[in-house]
Amino acid sequence: MQRIQPSAILEVMHPVTWFAPMWAFTCGIVSSGHPVAPNLLVILGGVLLAGPLVCGTSQVVNDWFDRHVDAINEPDRPIPSGRIPGRWGLYLSFIMTGLSLALAWVLGIWVLYAGLFGLALAWAYSMPPFRLKLNGWWGNGAVGLCYESLPWFTGAAIMTAGLPHWGIIALAVLYGIGAHGIMTLNDFKAIEGDTQLGVRTLPVQLGADGSARVACWVMALPQVVVIGLLLSWGHPWHALAIVGLLVVQGLLMVWFLRDPVKNARGYSGIGVPFYVSGMMISAFALRFDPMIASALS
Repeated sequence: MQRIQPSAILEVMHPVTWFAPMWAFTCGIVSSGHPVAPNLLVILGGVLLAGPLVCGTSQVVNDWFDRHVDAINEPDRPIPSGRIPGRWGLYLSFIMTGLSLALAWVLGIWVLYAGLFGLALAWAYSMPPFRLKLNGWWGNGAVGLCYESLPWFTGAAIMTAGLPHWGIIALAVLYGIGAHGIMTLNDFKAIEGDTQLGVRTLPVQLGADGSARVACWVMALPQVVVIGLLLSWGHPWHALAIVGLLVVQGLLMVWFLRDPVKNARGYSGIGVPFYVSGMMISAFALRFDPMIASALS
């Protein structure tokens, strides 16, 4: 029997994708208002859950159900190349799903609920008959929730050992909605191939220009709502900082809209960091917010 290469297992988990959920998880930790030092063990468990386990599981599941396409387009990937032989890609997906749920259960009931929801979306994203990835509205929405909203919620739930404050949940959901636009940026590089394969990304459905405008609005509007919430909660300086980040994003969006196909990758590399920086700024606003402090007392 052909042996699995350990390096192939790590490769099929795509570690580069772990940063986004781990960053959102950290935002949840910060926004909870709880001290970090006494909770280091559960925080480390949460980092493991958000990155290598749940996100890693989603990547293995995706590679398994895309193995036939990858055999044509990217035959060197671990599953089509045989470095993960037979049905071990599927078995690995089951094993990692089980480990994820076990750790989520240990970390708390609300973490388990979030883990169940996130893993269900991860499987539905790639697995027939759902294949949410075949439609840009559903697929990008699922990824946005899994990469931003659920990890943020999980970080706060771990620290509070219960259901986080509604303000924390609101920010997590808003930034997850905005991430839908970020996911759309990744779809401009393969419009021709997606059209031929029947993958209905937003650029395929709306055209390059139309989908670019939608992506910009989807990224910008949740941040406007965040600014309004921070102002209403008495955090004008944090709100002003996000206004500044949004202005920079707006200028970059103007450049992106001039040629979406050509500039999508550039905007993703330059503009998205301003978006995720706003996540942490808003998390720090809540960390010292009286309404959060009163909820902890």
